Amino acid sequence: MFSFSVSRFPSAQSLSLHHPSTTTNATFHTNPLHQNASSSTNNNKAENFLKQNATSRVNPIEGNENEVVFGRKKKKGKEKVYWVCSDCGYSTGQWWGVCRSCSVSGTMKEFHEVKSSEKVSGFSVLEDGLGSWLPEKSGELRPLRLSEVNRGVDHLHWRIRLSGPFGNEVSRVLGGGLVPGSLTLVGGDPGVGKSTLLLQVAAMLAEGDEDVGASPVVYVSGEESVEQIGNRADRLTIGSDIYLYSSNDIEDILKKVQYISPRALVVDSVQTVYLKGIMGSPGGIMQVKECTSALLRFAKTTNIPVLLIGHVTKSGDIAGPRVLEHIVDVVLYMEGEKYTSHRMLRAVKNRFGSTDELGVFEMSHSGLQAVSNASEMFLSEQDLDSDVLAGLAVAVIMDGSRTFLIEIQALCLSGSTGSRQFNGIQANRADMIISVLIKQAGLRLQEHAVFLNVVSGLTVTETAGDLAIAAAICSSCLELPIPNDIAFIGEIGLGGELRMVTRMEKRVHTVAKLGYRMCIIPKAAEKVLGTEGLENIKVVGCRNLKDVINTIFPNVMRRSK
Repeated sequence: MFSFSVSRFPSAQSLSLHHPSTTTNATFHTNPLHQNASSSTNNNKAENFLKQNATSRVNPIEGNENEVVFGRKKKKGKEKVYWVCSDCGYSTGQWWGVCRSCSVSGTMKEFHEVKSSEKVSGFSVLEDGLGSWLPEKSGELRPLRLSEVNRGVDHLHWRIRLSGPFGNEVSRVLGGGLVPGSLTLVGGDPGVGKSTLLLQVAAMLAEGDEDVGASPVVYVSGEESVEQIGNRADRLTIGSDIYLYSSNDIEDILKKVQYISPRALVVDSVQTVYLKGIMGSPGGIMQVKECTSALLRFAKTTNIPVLLIGHVTKSGDIAGPRVLEHIVDVVLYMEGEKYTSHRMLRAVKNRFGSTDELGVFEMSHSGLQAVSNASEMFLSEQDLDSDVLAGLAVAVIMDGSRTFLIEIQALCLSGSTGSRQFNGIQANRADMIISVLIKQAGLRLQEHAVFLNVVSGLTVTETAGDLAIAAAICSSCLELPIPNDIAFIGEIGLGGELRMVTRMEKRVHTVAKLGYRMCIIPKAAEKVLGTEGLENIKVVGCRNLKDVINTIFPNVMRRSK
């Protein structure tokens, strides 16, 4: 019998003991009665068969002691197919009509990976790109004690600080300044000002400070030409001598940078650069990961800070694999409304500082400018002839370590039941506050259409704005204005009670510094407040919503019934 593979002819010594095998690999068997006559012939045939197939694609695969099974060679360089979502970067081994991660249809793209014996990674590309320019050889590295690491380090001047109002805002978000050897990723929507921000930062680093004079800074762009970057720098009136370079090849970028030894390196953007030998086009999953790994090693071995710009997807996340945000040291997001000139820079990851900081800027014809009083952008311009306006209330919220005063606007329209629109306020939270006002305060809001808005397009997610939302609704429903020098701080419970929020003392002191006459807070918060710095403001503690309405609108409770 004969099947897909052929067994080696048995030797003469084993023929008398060999019985037909049940293995799936068929073998040739001889009759024991003709053993002596054909043994030499069978051995010669086997040797000739092996010689004839020595150069063919069929190779012998050793089996047991008495058998050799013949099979075909496995193909080298076999392709592996990936299906990758172009929005969120989710990868899978088979095609799906809808991405199983972000639930977006039509975004799964096919990629082929050819397995090769020569692999390139972001941690090996620097050997040729930098060579002996690296400050330390791998053989010189050894584990260090904590006392040895901190010895001789001046923590006051360790970070690279940025000067001026603009530099102070950026340094605040970074935790005190730019850390040498760090890798920082800046993300944001298209056109929000990421390139403008880093070009201004690069110019400030090139100018130097009191400790370090003018130093070279390299700005590399894979999206713009050198002439286009120079035109943008002229529009921003940047006079620093920055080195500009346009390239997409990471190896080429590092080879050019090594001769300059810059103070900082800016790459715009990580989705446009590539590494030779890595599967996929620029912006692909593997390319983004390996390019970031190469820049990370460059930053750590040279002690040069690297700043990256990252694109974002429709959902607002940075495009590429999620591991990208794990590789870098700092992740900054730049936010801004489409129809406003204000921009906010916040940190969502910072290995060298807090993520509770927020920088506020205003986009002008000469670039980003720091906003000294951020509360001004959230307060509307009130009529000079009137001290009060109906349906307006000022809330005190915190973002990170900064305190903001924002204006809540409410409009209650009788005769249009069931219609509610909320802009900048969570719908579930607003519905809860309206229901509490109906049940606990006795307002007949079920007969009114309610519209809520936050000035300047800000979204309020903190519960400290509950009291201001309720006060604005009461003001519009009762058609009684609230004096514009009263601020509200507090969370509302389902029973109509007022609850404390965090950092109450800092909020009240901020209100006092801005010249407000009265601040309404929960009754329990009066115990934690001191008297220092609050001489010119009246702090009123209330237990529930009825107390608040009686404080702001005396003798109006009967009108709401």
